[in-house]
Amino acid sequence: MAEMIVITGGSRSGKSTFAQQLAESRSATRIYLATCPIIDGEMADRIEKHRRDRQGRNWQTIEEATDLAGALAKGVLAGRDQGKGEMRPGGVILVDCLTLWINNLLYQAERRGASLSEADIVAASQEVLQTARSGKGAIIFVSNEVGLGVVPDHFSGRLFRDLAGRCNQVFAKEADAVVFMVSGIPMWIKGKEFS
Repeated sequence: MAEMIVITGGSRSGKSTFAQQLAESRSATRIYLATCPIIDGEMADRIEKHRRDRQGRNWQTIEEATDLAGALAKGVLAGRDQGKGEMRPGGVILVDCLTLWINNLLYQAERRGASLSEADIVAASQEVLQTARSGKGAIIFVSNEVGLGVVPDHFSGRLFRDLAGRCNQVFAKEADAVVFMVSGIPMWIKGKEFS
């Protein structure tokens, strides 16, 4: 059964950097599961920076905006030894990030003229967690705490905040460890601290 770690915090709190460092300290077998689509030039620049940060550091990248459970299953399969069909011991998958995954699901639902409820997010989150638990090694999930600030003045902003908060609760409850990042400093709020 895979060990699960959730790293959360505000924007620019150091979540992704800490998650990458933690993953690299744990295993040479590394998969980066990216949920961010390129939607504009600024986002393309951010994605390119993340790619450069991983370059030459033994990362395999899987990009998936909405089917996180399916992509995670591929990541688990990608880590299997040839011929044995078993996960390599100690491998790590870094999922960055759950908040963008929720944004992508919300956008996809709106384009279909559908809505997305907290119950939908709970079900999708549980599907991801079930897939995650079927693996071995460690899976690190990065997410944002978006509910610590001002209440959004429009419905879609409040909905996104609520969906992200519900997702974070589901993942944190099931995680073996939860880290809250503040100004680049990790605060271990659940589980043991890893080096």
